[in-house]
Amino acid sequence: MSTKKTRSQASKPQIPAIRLADPFYEREIERYESPLPSREYILQLLTEAGCPVDTDAFAEQLQISEDEFELFQRRLGAMQRDGQLMLNRKRQLCLPDKLDLIKGRVEGHPDGFGFVVPEEGGDDLYLSPKEMHRVLHGDRVMVRVAGLDRRGRREAKIVEVLEHVNKFVVGRYYLEGGVGFLIAENRRINQDILVPTEHAGSAQSGQVVTVEIVTQPGAHNEAIGRVTEVIGSFTGPGMEIEIALRKHDLPYVFPPDVEAQASRLPNKVQKKDMADREDIRHLPLVTIDSETARDFDDAVYCEPLGRSGYRLVVAIADVSHYVQPRDALDSEGYNRGNSVYFPRRVIPMLPEALSNGLCSLNPEVDRLSMVCDMRITSTGSVKEYRFYPAVIYSHARLTYNQVWNWLSGAAEPEQKHAAMMPHLQALDKLFRTMLKARAKRGAIDFGSTETQINFDDQGKIKDIVPVIRNDAHRIIEECMLAANVCASDYLQENKQPALYRVHEGPTVEKLTALRSFLAEFGLDLGGGDKPHAKDYAELLEKIKPRPDHGLLQTVMLRSLRQAVYSPDNKGHFGLAYEAYTHFTSPIRRYPDLLVHRGIKAVLAGEKLPAKGLAEIGTHCSMTERRADDATRDVDAWLKTYFMRDRVGDEYNGTVSAVTSFGMFVAVDDLLIEGLVHVSELGQDYFHYDQAKHMMLGERTGKRYRLGDRVRIKVLRADIETSKIDFSLVEQDGAAHDMQRAFEPSAPKKKSSKPRTSKSKSGSKKQ
Repeated sequence: MSTKKTRSQASKPQIPAIRLADPFYEREIERYESPLPSREYILQLLTEAGCPVDTDAFAEQLQISEDEFELFQRRLGAMQRDGQLMLNRKRQLCLPDKLDLIKGRVEGHPDGFGFVVPEEGGDDLYLSPKEMHRVLHGDRVMVRVAGLDRRGRREAKIVEVLEHVNKFVVGRYYLEGGVGFLIAENRRINQDILVPTEHAGSAQSGQVVTVEIVTQPGAHNEAIGRVTEVIGSFTGPGMEIEIALRKHDLPYVFPPDVEAQASRLPNKVQKKDMADREDIRHLPLVTIDSETARDFDDAVYCEPLGRSGYRLVVAIADVSHYVQPRDALDSEGYNRGNSVYFPRRVIPMLPEALSNGLCSLNPEVDRLSMVCDMRITSTGSVKEYRFYPAVIYSHARLTYNQVWNWLSGAAEPEQKHAAMMPHLQALDKLFRTMLKARAKRGAIDFGSTETQINFDDQGKIKDIVPVIRNDAHRIIEECMLAANVCASDYLQENKQPALYRVHEGPTVEKLTALRSFLAEFGLDLGGGDKPHAKDYAELLEKIKPRPDHGLLQTVMLRSLRQAVYSPDNKGHFGLAYEAYTHFTSPIRRYPDLLVHRGIKAVLAGEKLPAKGLAEIGTHCSMTERRADDATRDVDAWLKTYFMRDRVGDEYNGTVSAVTSFGMFVAVDDLLIEGLVHVSELGQDYFHYDQAKHMMLGERTGKRYRLGDRVRIKVLRADIETSKIDFSLVEQDGAAHDMQRAFEPSAPKKKSSKPRTSKSKSGSKKQ
């Protein structure tokens, strides 16, 4: 053994001086036994060369040995895939920025064209249908600006495809004239994917399938795929969820190692796990959630402390006890990022043994928890708090409606729950004081209506109803906000790096547009160039009595940015907090699990590193958006299916959005949105005013703007595109007759060719 080692050491090549000059040489030695020139050094040398460089000559310059050449080629290839390098027609190495090239991601449009969204920021670039033939939605490309299109937008030509991201595509398989092809469910993938009959497997024409792309599209060829999974009939029960899972690449099957680890967990809390924990099983903690909830993250308890205020105990399931960093459960939890809630089905972040078992605060069983124990003053501010691991015993599983009926006097609690009433009444009183503190702080309270889809015993949609939020919902919400703020304060105070829930104020551009819009209504938003949440809240309160309140609130909401996860604390604008984290849902949100680990580290006198937190925050922000997109797709499909039997019916509604191609109307009774296309607005040329959220008739002066009340008729409900189309019903008889004269007497019969199902009314970033 020792002889071999000596020979190995003796045969190590001498490192050339040019390689030792690499500023990142030490880093490369730590990573690799035989270090190659770092990416940064390669870019430095190519920049210094000032011109394209021959690959072989460059390798010779760096004294790359024969044994190293293949690895060196791989590094150059990886740099090409990342858009750091390019090969020109002479196969010479070039720097993209020297060639005025732009790296970005393709965003397809249902009508066949597309855009490139630059990775470095800036305006999107237009891709013609011819250019889009080479790529699919989501691909990463390197492009050159080729001029301006007819609308004055920068038009791009694809120089190189850096990465084809679509490996599997879900859609409907068709066989026509002996030719098989797939129409993708994601309408941004406009190209048909050819499926040779020998690769179709058992798929029947019209079925929903998953196809693996074996040949990516190119300038002179179509994408070619093979069927890997036959999902079933397009209108089969639950198909809308099956499609959404695959379309949005949501992980929905737990890997074997995750299932194996979950199966090894005990069915109940072990005595050894209770060691070194505070035992608060005597406290009558209760869970308060919706009737349909299956996983219970939190339990609460409140008691009055005389004139000094209240004690509020928020107990959160201790997921971090069972899910350790980098184990199988942790890796899958990170991969999923969060649970996804569909009508009738949940895709949990963690296996059921945890999400509905050990880490769900089910009633009348012992559970491990992380507790935030707070003292809150009679003015609603947290005077002091303490975090500690505990063992708890939930004394009851209550629902929002149940609790609110008791508190409002609409019903009396059952005998077994009567003893809890003093604590629930204390919770209600505490909530009232916290509401005052919220108003003083200036948190924004945008009222919104959520919908719930109810199904009958046959699995068909029975009705769509609004989710009525009562004060019991708000009681729990305020308790969770208090615990989340304490968590962020605790981590900041102890300098423990963490993921914050960041919500920044409006951008300069959006603020300018908002002020301009409000000025037309004689309104102004306070705060100057940097308004506070309180300025928004005060204006919202001021406009509440106005009939156009809905319009103004919607425009104000759209002026704000989307909340994200980030290790850089920039505060939460909407809630008016200087620092805010998510602590209360580690069963279903991965960032909450990390916050628990950070708190435990502080309690143990340790500190977790900040390394990787930025990437985790970006990933979890993405998985959150992915879940939102998937649930929106499912809701849209179900609502479209529901409207198929209502074609021809008339309803009242409110204009909920205005676009260049028409306006969306939210129907009062059904809580469903549909499009009134610009061609359905009347006999006039209508022009879109983005700043005023309005369509204006050139000849008639007729205006349709956000928040207007209208009456509509259902024209069509196309479940293939999940689009509902309306026409306007004129109140004036003559105008109504003129409108009818230009309308078909019945919805047009759809062609049997599947391509006709593609909507032409879509718009970029709709």
